[in-house]
Amino acid sequence: MIPEHKIQEVLERVDIVTLISRHVELKKAGREFKGRCPFHQEKTPSFYVVPEKRFYFCHGCRASGDAVSFVQRYLGKTFLDAVRDLAREVGIDLEAAQDPGMRERQELKSATDMAAEHFRALLWQEDEGRAARAYLHSRGVSDEVAHAFGLGWAPHAWSLLADRFQKHGMLEWGMKAGLVLKRNSGDGCFDFFRSRLMVPIRAPEGRPIAFGGRVVGVEDGGPKYLNSRESRLYNKSETLFGMDQARDELRKRKAAVLVEGYFDCIGLHQVGVKHALALCSTNLTAGHLQVLRRAEARDLVLLLDGDAAGLAAVERLAGPLLAAGAPTRVALLPQGDDPDTFARREGAEGVERLLEAAQPLTTYLFATLLPQGRAATFEEKMAALERLKPVAVQVPPGLVRSALFGSLADHFGWQPAQIETSLRAKTPPPAPPAPPAHEATARPAPRPVAERPPPESEALYVAAILREPRLLARDTFRVCDELSHMGLRVVLAHATSGRGTSDALFETSELVKKAIDAAWRRLSEGGLALESEFILVCRDIMLRRIAERLVYIKRATEQTPGAFDLTEETRQLLAERIELLALKKRIEDELRPSGAGTKAPMQPV
Repeated sequence: MIPEHKIQEVLERVDIVTLISRHVELKKAGREFKGRCPFHQEKTPSFYVVPEKRFYFCHGCRASGDAVSFVQRYLGKTFLDAVRDLAREVGIDLEAAQDPGMRERQELKSATDMAAEHFRALLWQEDEGRAARAYLHSRGVSDEVAHAFGLGWAPHAWSLLADRFQKHGMLEWGMKAGLVLKRNSGDGCFDFFRSRLMVPIRAPEGRPIAFGGRVVGVEDGGPKYLNSRESRLYNKSETLFGMDQARDELRKRKAAVLVEGYFDCIGLHQVGVKHALALCSTNLTAGHLQVLRRAEARDLVLLLDGDAAGLAAVERLAGPLLAAGAPTRVALLPQGDDPDTFARREGAEGVERLLEAAQPLTTYLFATLLPQGRAATFEEKMAALERLKPVAVQVPPGLVRSALFGSLADHFGWQPAQIETSLRAKTPPPAPPAPPAHEATARPAPRPVAERPPPESEALYVAAILREPRLLARDTFRVCDELSHMGLRVVLAHATSGRGTSDALFETSELVKKAIDAAWRRLSEGGLALESEFILVCRDIMLRRIAERLVYIKRATEQTPGAFDLTEETRQLLAERIELLALKKRIEDELRPSGAGTKAPMQPV
């Protein structure tokens, strides 16, 4: 990925008039340059280059854009190749400019992608993957679900993956990803995962970022589960397993079911409970809750074993859930069951009944820690409070904390002040105040420039093409060249280069992901309805561009004293205004939806 700010620097450094003059004879016309359009046959020049705005446009064929889009269109280059060519021309070293951290992420991505494909292929080899496939079938996992989750097999051989990395010159990348390790003695490396059924852990966009491995068929194969270490790609405190498979169902239900194991999550999906997710660590963090909020999962259900381990998990997870004010319920499985086995035996209907009967988190917590409630002895109440201290300490002062103490007081039969006094010893101390300015030992770091959020209509345009790439052929006015947000242009370039939607979204900023995600939810699922919405978005963007140009012309010509005193520049601008108004009418006539209704009205300005 080329950093967005570097693409902007290339556009600022390129002399667009000089660039286009190599291919088009241009003549000065006031503040602009005019010539015959290189993209269609014409006798009267209607092609303008505006150096002040760094863009070109043609009133005849409606071609428009910046220096990058001109190179793309005229020389048939891809977006990224056009940027690289122009960067070389103006002396910008994109390789040197690339963030070392971004380069490392790209290396980790390549290594993880290769490993995922390596493991996946071995699982489906007739002889090599037989034991792993038998294990999957014994757990009721169908081949279809195994393919959907990208499951794989790491054989017992010591260096099969390491040898493959070595062959492709990626051994160092595989070591950075923790997929291969150096031998303790001698040269060479060995595979980290061996004799394990491999479960890829994926980003919400669907790209593998890490692995979990379950030992199969080996008596002494180390721990039952082995997980990738954290890296620039993988932060387990911000990753939920199954998010790529559950995203649509989460938004539909506005709820999520949280379990603790990969195969618990896979087993629930197998029977049709598709809003299930699994933690990739033993703790639930603010990062996990932020991921759930972005996916619009407002209500959470903890589906846990009905034994001491299940109760311990509730106590462990209650603190961050209460601190975040996340509406949470607890569903307990029958003794001896886990979510996977229960789902296989009872099916989706049985799981849904269990979820419907789930208790509110605090109700369950109080009832299990102090079943007798007010009738409990003093010693029993103090023991219960002691177990609640790790939960209470995570809830910051405020309404939620006060409500928690009030509910505890009601259950215990004590006053809220007594409860608070008993739990106060574990309350975290307030953060120390910042030192006065004159005591500062170092100057504060400058604040980074805030990223500009993408315009809504441009995000809708890109989201529609990500959903149905065929729509790009319906862009008769080449709105793709009119996109003003460089982050969206980069996403579109990757998505239309054959690399796929998940790859296009993987490296973009959270702000761009959020805008595309919101746009994705506004659009129809596909077909004529989506095409109709896409046409309206194209119309909106084009009419906005024309409106902006008309405003500029109005300001530049409104001081004109009289018709006989017009300068050549003013005449050109007024002629351009007539052409723009004609273009506006053509757009309004041509960009009409094909009869399908839209899910949400997207009216042009």
